Amino acid sequence: MSKIYVIGTCDTKEAELRYAAERVSVAGADAVLVDISTTPSTATADVTPEMVARHHPDGADAVLGHADRGRAVTAMGEALSHYLRSRPDIGAVLGLGGGGNTSIVTAAMRVLPIGVPKLMVSTMASGNVAPYVGPTDIAMMHAVADVAGLNAITRKVIGNAAHAAAGMALNAVPETMQDKPAVGLTMFGVTTACITQIRHLLDQECECFVFHATGTGGQCMEKLVDSGLLTAVLDITTTEVADHLFGGVLPCTEDRFGSVIRGRIPYVGSVGACDMVNFGGRETVPAQHALRNLYVHNPQVTLMRTTGPENVAIGRWITERLNRMDGPVRFLLPLQGVSALDAPGKPFHDPAADAALFDAIRSSWVPAPHRKLVEIDAHINDPAFAEAAVHAFREIT
Repeated sequence: MSKIYVIGTCDTKEAELRYAAERVSVAGADAVLVDISTTPSTATADVTPEMVARHHPDGADAVLGHADRGRAVTAMGEALSHYLRSRPDIGAVLGLGGGGNTSIVTAAMRVLPIGVPKLMVSTMASGNVAPYVGPTDIAMMHAVADVAGLNAITRKVIGNAAHAAAGMALNAVPETMQDKPAVGLTMFGVTTACITQIRHLLDQECECFVFHATGTGGQCMEKLVDSGLLTAVLDITTTEVADHLFGGVLPCTEDRFGSVIRGRIPYVGSVGACDMVNFGGRETVPAQHALRNLYVHNPQVTLMRTTGPENVAIGRWITERLNRMDGPVRFLLPLQGVSALDAPGKPFHDPAADAALFDAIRSSWVPAPHRKLVEIDAHINDPAFAEAAVHAFREIT
């Protein structure tokens, strides 16, 4: 039977962790107590810090014995990630603790597939939890009182968390045979018309999952690819790359496109909304950009038009990753504009800047039988472009 991995630092929270493991057992599940202390611990856990630390790529010495607590915590998070990935019997993961423990446990939780229950009881859970949760399905539960002793409050909170973890593990959501393949699509407000048309064309044959290209949205889509929950991608809106390269507030990470490279799944992509970098309200735009072509989308969002040199960098960055894809790839260039704002009479219409983007992709492209660059003489939101994207998708799936 799958087990509940109860994880924390036994050097400071042994009683609380043992109470959680006890409640898991009372609820009918098997508990495994994992000690991730980075200072000497006399606890007798099922899995000791040394056992976890040995899973670090550089060995246990890279984790234990550091005078620098920050380095030790980071290394233990990496070791725990490798440890959990090696376990075939995880029914759920339950973590307890403050800032350091939350950092270690959630780092490891984030490497697990979507759908594996992950519950973190944390003193940090009432604030900004984005750095801990990332693009995953981690549930954060506020500890209310510090996880520093058992009392009327902590027993209730920890007990409820233990019962919840056991309930998730013992009542797994049944797998269903989907008649339709699961496909991920990336969309921004300025490419909504395109994605809506694609969805309508594919609805009868695919289950479409749309991800808003807000940085986290792209990461969520790629996490689902890594988890095996998406079988193909229509990555039409790659605007997060512009923010990543030029200081916008909705950036991707260096691993953008990495899941497709690793998974070799069918990929249809484009340069949707690569004509813009996102900032907050107008007053948040950096002073060095004050004279740039800015468009106030709403009081909270200001867009900056990308220049020709910026588009060259964007095109090369994307193409370098496309060239590493070994699965079937079609990448489409909408020659008449890449967003709703990049059209004749619209504020970001700049054919020269678009040409720089397209030329950078053409010049960096490495042709291969499975990988083709397709130029469409249409705007990205035109029906002709949506039809071409669907045609390319059907060609490689």
